[in-house]
Amino acid sequence: MPKAEDAAARIARLRADIAQCDRAYYQLDAPLIPDAEYDALYRELQALEAAHPDLRAPDSPTQRVGAAPLPAFEPVRHRVPMLSIQTETDTSPKGAEAFDHRVRARLGLDAVDPPVVYQAELKFDGLAVSLRYEYGVLTQAATRGDGETGEDVTQNVRTIRGLPLRLLAEQPPAVLEVRGEVLMKRADFERYNARQRAKGQPTLVNPRNGAAGSIRQLDPTVAAQRPLSFYAYGWGEVEGWEDRPTTQHGMLDAFAAFGFPVAAQRVHGPGAQTLMAFHARIARERDELPFDIDGVVYKVDRLALQRDLGFRNREPVWAVAHKYPAQERSTQVLGIDIQVGRTGKLTPVAKLEPVFVGGVTVTNATLHNEDEVRRKDVRIGDRVVVRRAGDVIPEVVAVVPDGRATRADPFDLHARLGGVCPVCGSAIHREPGEVDWRCTGGLYCPAQRKQAVLHFASRRAMDIEGLGEQRVDQLVDGGLVRVLPDIFSLDAARLAALDRMGGKSAAKLVAAIDASRATTLARLIYALGIRHVGEATARDLARHFGSLDALMEAPVGALEAVPDVGPVVAESIRLFFEQTHNREVLAQLRAADVHWREQASVPGQGGTGVLEGRVFVLTGTLPHLGRDDVKARIEAAGGRVTGSVSKKTDFVVAGAEPGSKLARAMELGVTVLDEAALMELLGSVGSQQ
Repeated sequence: MPKAEDAAARIARLRADIAQCDRAYYQLDAPLIPDAEYDALYRELQALEAAHPDLRAPDSPTQRVGAAPLPAFEPVRHRVPMLSIQTETDTSPKGAEAFDHRVRARLGLDAVDPPVVYQAELKFDGLAVSLRYEYGVLTQAATRGDGETGEDVTQNVRTIRGLPLRLLAEQPPAVLEVRGEVLMKRADFERYNARQRAKGQPTLVNPRNGAAGSIRQLDPTVAAQRPLSFYAYGWGEVEGWEDRPTTQHGMLDAFAAFGFPVAAQRVHGPGAQTLMAFHARIARERDELPFDIDGVVYKVDRLALQRDLGFRNREPVWAVAHKYPAQERSTQVLGIDIQVGRTGKLTPVAKLEPVFVGGVTVTNATLHNEDEVRRKDVRIGDRVVVRRAGDVIPEVVAVVPDGRATRADPFDLHARLGGVCPVCGSAIHREPGEVDWRCTGGLYCPAQRKQAVLHFASRRAMDIEGLGEQRVDQLVDGGLVRVLPDIFSLDAARLAALDRMGGKSAAKLVAAIDASRATTLARLIYALGIRHVGEATARDLARHFGSLDALMEAPVGALEAVPDVGPVVAESIRLFFEQTHNREVLAQLRAADVHWREQASVPGQGGTGVLEGRVFVLTGTLPHLGRDDVKARIEAAGGRVTGSVSKKTDFVVAGAEPGSKLARAMELGVTVLDEAALMELLGSVGSQQ
């Protein structure tokens, strides 16, 4: 057994050699040594690290595989947001000219000024991730998420062989967040599926889903079995890199020198002509690329100009995605089914003879709505053109002329269904001027169950903390919640048995459910999810009718007497309460001790509270009340809450750290209230609605 100092030197040499071999094999497609020799080096490193566990390091090649499965992904707050970029709507090469025109206009350049230098890159079709390196060592990997917060997928990203665990730099930056795309090359995808078929195991749908699904596996050993690749194209937080490049193309060159895979298909040069030539070239080469793309990306090359151009609506002005026209193929319509969506929308879907288009085999394509089916005159037996681009749902574009073998009947959704929902049997309804038919059994229909539960439990409805999308999926899929009243029969024992739901979390959810039993009439009305009835309308209905029973029995004329309730909204409310299923759900909620305070009705008016017509602005943090609670109390008393202080503002409610709104209020002489003064002003009506 070698001494510790000898072992450390040998381990360092082995790690460097294996990293060099990985880079040559996975990035350059130029293996340096036979597989048997590579395996021998890897086994030697494993043995030395086992004998000297104190010499293990997170950047060792042996740490790419084998971590224990995770109970869940931890959230990661991006220090620099991962923002999306604008998509150029003109898919022709002239889209590049449109981008150049916008950039020059923003910079104040005219025709005699020199051209702007751009960088053109590929738009990969994979999963965006951010990799954080501290002093050259990979410490964290996160998905984009919503741009502000992603998921920690470090263990899975470590399994990507072509990705450096340690940067190739003697003095790496103190912090470097490299951003890019995890994807699966077409050849790797085909080889993987061939092996899976040989084993009789499930295959992947397409390379993009394969990559995204692999990175979001809770078990890193599963991700390690998938042939993933990574390409760098951007960055987030950077610290301690004093001589960093000043151009986009220079940054990518530096990333390549650090050991990151960077696509060779990129150019930089002056003006729109550079971009148009790149767009045309990649269009010709697209099918020959080793991976899927759905367009190209243009960026202003000089980083100083990027900073000058800045952002608009959280999108960089200095960059744009220029996609290619969607791919299209023809096939035959075998039938037309009707699907019921989460919100009750009925969508006709064409059942197709399988056709490979846009990277996947398509067997279904949306027909959008009855009007679209009739406009395109799609009938069973027709030969049609199907379009798919990226992750967009496949759609039927048009009927192929002379492609109709037999003359099938025109499509009639209402007649096909006999006027009732194919899932629950409730009446279907199509409002005047709308294109979509909808199921009216919102609280009863299984197709709408998850959406109904999510809306019912949302913060501004019944406010049941802990009933998010994943938990609702578990409860509905597991048969624990079939209708809304089932929520109130859940107990800690059954909840604790759910996957990733311990006893403490189960007890918290049960407590939140119990607390929600006492609500307000306005919240309950909003929680029912009646089409067109938002928070404001729910409050007006509660004030006007005073009780749920009065609202349920109200004819259309009485409903239209409520401010801002017109014929369409009134008819939607009437249809909802006309359904026996919905009335049964409400009776069951009452039986489950869901209760609310009712009052005498106030016919003909939307509210006569003590704050009627008064305008409020909220700023800072109050000691006991949340912003939503304060807003609800003010509105329940007839007041209105706006976002900015003006001469029309009556009161500013200020808490801790109030910011500029307080200064503006004092400047205009607006009355400022603290929490105690607000509650005194509200008097006894604060939360009665």
